[in-house]
Amino acid sequence: MQFPAHLLLPLASGFAYVVAVMLVKGSARHGVGLWRTTFVSNVAMGACFAPLWLLGGAALDATDLWRPALAAAAFFAGQVFTFLALAGDVSVATPVMGLKIVLVALFSTVLLAGDVPAVWWAAAVMSTLAIALLNRGSGAAAPTPALTPASPRTPPSAGAPAGQGVGRTVAFAACAALVFALSDVLTQKWGALYGPGRFLPLMFGLLAVFSAALIPFFNAPLRTVPRAAWPWLASGSVLLALQAAGMAWTLSTKGDATAANVVYSSRGLWSVVLVWLVGHWFGNEEGRLPRAVLRRRLFGAVLMLAAIGLVLTGAK
Repeated sequence: MQFPAHLLLPLASGFAYVVAVMLVKGSARHGVGLWRTTFVSNVAMGACFAPLWLLGGAALDATDLWRPALAAAAFFAGQVFTFLALAGDVSVATPVMGLKIVLVALFSTVLLAGDVPAVWWAAAVMSTLAIALLNRGSGAAAPTPALTPASPRTPPSAGAPAGQGVGRTVAFAACAALVFALSDVLTQKWGALYGPGRFLPLMFGLLAVFSAALIPFFNAPLRTVPRAAWPWLASGSVLLALQAAGMAWTLSTKGDATAANVVYSSRGLWSVVLVWLVGHWFGNEEGRLPRAVLRRRLFGAVLMLAAIGLVLTGAK
C-alpha cells in the first residue's frame, strides 16, 4: 500500500506547524502576545502566497472577489474563536476543536456535491478522538499560536477573556472548528475553479488586510516587540505561512479535504513527540507528565496512526 503523493504535503505541513508553534512560543517569553503574533503571522502568509500570482489562472473580476474574501473571513474568524477558546481550559478547547475533521467531511458532502468514502468518515472520527486523548490531562499539551485550531499553547494577551466558564470555552472552540472547516472546503471548491495562482494569493492577501482589525487589541505597539523576540517570531511566522501554503495548495489542486485534514491532524502526534524530545530547547517542561497521561497519549497516537492508515485504504 503506497502513501498517496498528494498527501505528503499535509503530512509535512502538520510537522512544520508544530515546529513553527514552538518557535512562536519562544517569542511569547518576550511578551509579544497573541494578537501581535497573529498579525505578524498573517502578514507573513500574505507575503508568502503573493508570488503564486505568477502561476496565473482563471480571471477574477470584481464580482468574484466575494469568494476569496469569504474564505479569508472564515479563516480569520477561526483564528479569533481559537484564541477566545484558548483563554479558557486548553484541555477542554483543544479536543473540541478536533471536531474540525468531521465537519470538513460533512461540508465536503454538502458543498462539494461529492461522496466521502466511509473509511474516511471513520478516520475523521478516530482522528477527533485521538486529538482528545493526545491533549487530555494537561493545560498546555498541544501547541497552537496564531493560526489554527487544534492546538493550545499561547500566552494570554489583551482582548482575551480570563477565567471563562467551560460552556463558553466549548462554544468558542466549536465555532473555531466550524469556520476553519468551512474555510478548508471553500479553498478546495474555489481554488480548483480559479486555480491556486489566483485564488490563494487573493485569499491570503485579504487575510493580511483583515488582520488590521487586530491592531486595537495589541498589548503594545508592534514597534515595541523586543529585538530578542524577532528571530523566534519571524522564523515561526514564516514557517506557519509555509505550512499553510502546503495545505492550501493540496486543497486547491488535489481536493480530498477530508483525507488531507486527517493526515494534517498528525500534528497532534508530532506535538507530543517533539515536546518530549526537544521541548526543553524551547523552555517547555511538558515532558514530565503523570503515567496516566502518557498512557492516554500513547493510545491517542495509535488511534492517529490507524486513522491515517484508513485514509490510505480509501485513497483515490
